[in-house]
Amino acid sequence: MPSNSPPLRQGSPVKRAAIVRAALEVFVREGYARASVDAIAAGAGVSKRTIYDYYGDKEQLFLSTLRETKEAQAAAFRELLDRTLGQVDDIEAALTLFGCEFATEIARSAERAAVMRLTIAEASHFPVLLERSTNDAVQRALADRLAELAGQGLLDIPDPMEAAEFLGLLVTGRVNNRSWYGAVRLDDAEIARLVAGGVRIFLHAYRPAVAGR
Repeated sequence: MPSNSPPLRQGSPVKRAAIVRAALEVFVREGYARASVDAIAAGAGVSKRTIYDYYGDKEQLFLSTLRETKEAQAAAFRELLDRTLGQVDDIEAALTLFGCEFATEIARSAERAAVMRLTIAEASHFPVLLERSTNDAVQRALADRLAELAGQGLLDIPDPMEAAEFLGLLVTGRVNNRSWYGAVRLDDAEIARLVAGGVRIFLHAYRPAVAGR
């Protein structure tokens, strides 16, 4: 049956970005049930009607806010890959640089921590939040880059997706644990030490034998 609802407006990218920022702040602070569209509109500097024109209703605003925030984080991750694992001569140094930047972002980004808390808090009410589409996109981007490095003879990787998962865990896992997922600030030297250990373990498993394993 065709819907009688008017089509949603794409609207101004600037206004959409302002709405997403304000919505994330309000949803994190209040939770989905208590969050007010009026408060979000006030925080974004737009009318309540604009929010409904862009997103339809509160539920779609909530889901779109998390999706758009995670998509922006995935885009930033791809830029990180280009910056740290683009042109590689020393594989250990490059992986360590990638790991330090990635782990630092994970440990110190208030936005990432907020998205994680909000997703966990509301997942039982919105099972769609448990879908791995955005995480899969990040892992796939890393897997593709590792496969390219393997093609250059710098790594020996039979399963790039598995290797990408292991690398992500090895460079962020202990940082997350020591920082209580961003609640306790770690200094740069501590992050570098934890990441270097993870990279050594990764290379013990994936460095080609001819490179001196």
